[in-house]
Amino acid sequence: MTKWLGLVLLSLCAPALAQPGAAPTPAPSTVRVTLQTSLGTIVLELETRRAPITAGNFLRYVDQRRLDGTNFYRAMRITPETGLVQGGVRDPRRLFPPIAHEPTSRTGLAHVDGAISMARTTPGSAQMDYFIMLGPAPSYDANPGAGGDDLGFAVFGRVVEGMEVVRRIHQAPTSPTLGEGVMRGQMLEPQIRIITARRTG
Repeated sequence: MTKWLGLVLLSLCAPALAQPGAAPTPAPSTVRVTLQTSLGTIVLELETRRAPITAGNFLRYVDQRRLDGTNFYRAMRITPETGLVQGGVRDPRRLFPPIAHEPTSRTGLAHVDGAISMARTTPGSAQMDYFIMLGPAPSYDANPGAGGDDLGFAVFGRVVEGMEVVRRIHQAPTSPTLGEGVMRGQMLEPQIRIITARRTG
């Protein structure tokens, strides 16, 4: 009896076994950003895991408020309902250095309706000029088997709320004379203001 009682007391006094630590919470694979524009609200979902360089670059501009007061300035119309709208930071003093190119062949993303992608000239030249698709454009995706510059544009997210606002921007008036080369006749007049850009989830 005494031996049994001693074992009970020993078990009560012994420190509890350490519980294995909880697994760290994985970082979210997407981050939401809300654009408050002069025509309404657009909510973007950025692919921070699949396109970390490009999404991270966009978030850097958001977090430092460098998208506030910028504009959507271009509406390209393939048909009255399809094409793209383009916006960005045009003031060189507000630009960060160019980022490495993340082709869709690496990220697995695609230029589908509502996709947001980075504009560029040569691969690795993108800074903060971006466009939102209206309708799919598979020709903008990377095509490793094609000749020439086959890396396409870098998709880094999509619109999850506010495509009706994107469509209103797409239908806004354009100047028949502004713009150079293929952009002639595609420049919005007046441009559509981005009042604020903030992380919202």
